[in-house]
Amino acid sequence: MAKKSAVERNLKRQRLSEKYSAKRAALKAIARDTSKPVEERFGAQLKLADLPRNSAPTRVRNRCLITGRPRAYYRKLKMSRIALRQLASHGLIPGMVKSSW
Repeated sequence: MAKKSAVERNLKRQRLSEKYSAKRAALKAIARDTSKPVEERFGAQLKLADLPRNSAPTRVRNRCLITGRPRAYYRKLKMSRIALRQLASHGLIPGMVKSSW
């Protein structure tokens, strides 16, 4: 089980990322638009830099929903390999069986 503080910090980053996503996208569009004047583009870059660091989507870490484990994470299932194996062993995932040879 991951530290509760690390999981909560990541949830805070997810919330901030969702909150500022529209504003961040608008400022990025202005900064990339070459038809706009240089001063306006530079101003957009400065406003983008003023946004909270934790509102950037790259700072969000993929973590298992069950255990909070940050490594060996399956994006499609949103869980770690260990949690997936436990659920499969208990028969809670339909169609998945533990292999043996």
